[in-house]
Amino acid sequence: MKPNNTLWHHAVIQREHRQQQNGHKSAVLWFTGLSGAGKSTLAHAVEEKLHHLGVRTYVLDGDNVRHGLCGDLGFSPTDRTENIRRIGEVAKLMVEAGVIVLTAFISPFRADRERVRGLMMHGDFLEIFCRCPLEVCETRDVKGLYKKARAGEVKEFTGISSPYEEPVAPELVVDTANLMLDECAEQVLALLRERGILRPAV
Repeated sequence: MKPNNTLWHHAVIQREHRQQQNGHKSAVLWFTGLSGAGKSTLAHAVEEKLHHLGVRTYVLDGDNVRHGLCGDLGFSPTDRTENIRRIGEVAKLMVEAGVIVLTAFISPFRADRERVRGLMMHGDFLEIFCRCPLEVCETRDVKGLYKKARAGEVKEFTGISSPYEEPVAPELVVDTANLMLDECAEQVLALLRERGILRPAV
């Protein structure tokens, strides 16, 4: 139950002022896909390219967030939903701060992703589906999680014992199974320029 004695404080410095100072718009790049699909790798590669362009960015990574902000949550469907809700609220604040936020989370449920989209102004949420077949993801199993899930040692594991719901109409689909990392990153930058978030390349 929300407290009824809280009011939203309207700051003097608004998002528009920060965007003007930064020289670019803010947005959320929501990378979603199976474990091993390349979400974190791609998010950090895109951030590196944006950093070299002088863009203000921050990556919210699944493992890192679960060390602090969501350290009290497990992997049940209810906890997964709360995990994504918290991340969405943080991402919304960072967009207001004028930052391009890159999030790398499996976020397996469409309803959870759409709930985050609903927090944002139209055009602020760019869903990027890292498309990679399960069998390819399993070959990239550096943590050994798929192997453990197949053995029944890890419960509620996406793609094995818990479903992954692919996006219906993402802003971008990146074929991380077949394209080189740099090609994938350039596709994301092209999307940002197409949407007017970044200035056109010169």
